Amino acid sequence: METAFKSGARHRGADTIEIELRLLASPDVLSQICNAPAVLERARNKGVVRRLVAIYYDTPDRLLMQGGLTLRVRRSGKRYVQTIKCASGSDPMVRAEWETHVATMAPDLSGLPREIAAPFDQFGDDNLVPIFATRVRRHSQALELPDAKIEIAFDEGVIEAGERREPVSEIELELKEGGAGALYELGLSLLEVAPLRLSVHSKAERGYALAFDMPPATLKAGPAGISTEDTVDEAAAKLFANCQHHLMANLAAARSGQSPNGVHQARVALRRLRTAIAILRRELPATSLRALAADARSLARTLGSARNWDVFVTETIAEIDEADLPDVDSGRLRSVAEPFRGRSHAGLQEELEKPQTNRFLLSLGRLIERRNWRDDVASETPAILAEQASVFASRCLARLQRKAIKQGRHFRHLQPEHRHALRLTLKKLRYAVEFFLPLYAEQALARKYLKRLSRLQDALGTDNDVTTTRTLLRDIEGSTAHPDVHRAIGVVIGWQGRCQIDATKRLRRRWRAFKKATPFWAS
Repeated sequence: METAFKSGARHRGADTIEIELRLLASPDVLSQICNAPAVLERARNKGVVRRLVAIYYDTPDRLLMQGGLTLRVRRSGKRYVQTIKCASGSDPMVRAEWETHVATMAPDLSGLPREIAAPFDQFGDDNLVPIFATRVRRHSQALELPDAKIEIAFDEGVIEAGERREPVSEIELELKEGGAGALYELGLSLLEVAPLRLSVHSKAERGYALAFDMPPATLKAGPAGISTEDTVDEAAAKLFANCQHHLMANLAAARSGQSPNGVHQARVALRRLRTAIAILRRELPATSLRALAADARSLARTLGSARNWDVFVTETIAEIDEADLPDVDSGRLRSVAEPFRGRSHAGLQEELEKPQTNRFLLSLGRLIERRNWRDDVASETPAILAEQASVFASRCLARLQRKAIKQGRHFRHLQPEHRHALRLTLKKLRYAVEFFLPLYAEQALARKYLKRLSRLQDALGTDNDVTTTRTLLRDIEGSTAHPDVHRAIGVVIGWQGRCQIDATKRLRRRWRAFKKATPFWAS
């Protein structure tokens, strides 16, 4: 059954492909936005207000959810509509959708379209149970934009799962005609009216999380999907979209603070995005890319603080625990560190709520959909944009390789700040290799090169971890005079010093191995 869900053809022939942008807001803000000139000047009518009640169904073991499908029956007035949705590719804004009319609030699988029926063949209506419900007051209006038609819906209500309740207060922008760039542009104009927060999580996803007490999911980066047929322009769009999806998929987990991996993956997504921007800006000096890079760097700093404290509390202190060293009160050290960690996460939550952060996220989406890097660059740029991605990739990789070798000259005697600069260059090189690897997928040299590069970067990371930990320990040291905490601080410094000596021996070997690696893009 799971295989059927994952079939690449599962949504061909869907009734519609739903493309929507979701903005979270307080009820007061909904009213403010509804009456804002940004809406009224584009509205074709006064809109319609409906009371919508929906029940979402699944098997007891959640086979639909696991397969990326949602099934609901919604009542609007005297009508009952059964809707099946599934993700359409990696873009969280896009879903395939099938709708059928049914007689009651109970699902009816007998009339499913052929292209979506296969996943349901192994069970009937009796195998489906209610999982959660939504009760929403929706005010929807049709908006006319110069190059698009959009339905804006103001939703207020509640998600119910047993005794649990979660309020709903959001704006949905659904594309009816035109390009998705119009959604982001409208979102940006609404953000000028009142605070809004971009979200990729549907009511269905929130309902499952509420019903089963599931923390927000985290997601590693997937392939960017670049192919040898792509031009630089097409490759840039794919790279940015891949980074955007990776970032948006992890922001809820980063905000919740329930899993350190959420902060980690969001931070990795920003690093990948900044690398993609840097690679392109080297040859496409667009002002839109420069502004985007500055916003990404600002958010990355806040994520970095939370990530550093996460690592210290959950990994560094855990290593001391595992070593079972005598006369070390790591528990007291952890208790002193936790408030610092809590404040860093509170700062992150505050940052993610800020208008400038959501403006950055919306601007990133607009840049991808409109390909704004074309608009504000020099006259010779069109030739670069039309260039084959493989030619561009080889040039970028060779440049980063040369820079790394130059920075690593006299490696044994590098000062810490120069070693740190080398580490950052190698990180960019690694992300660039991962971006462009599909262009060289048949060359064994490519994966061998990436392996050596990754091992070297990991070894250099030990130095950076020590430097970061020393900064955190100074904060802790200044916050308490307790002798047990100060003794534990000394143990951590000594422990990491020993680890650093061991790592230095490996580091030199890995640097030599990396220098000998054959540049696969030149073979």
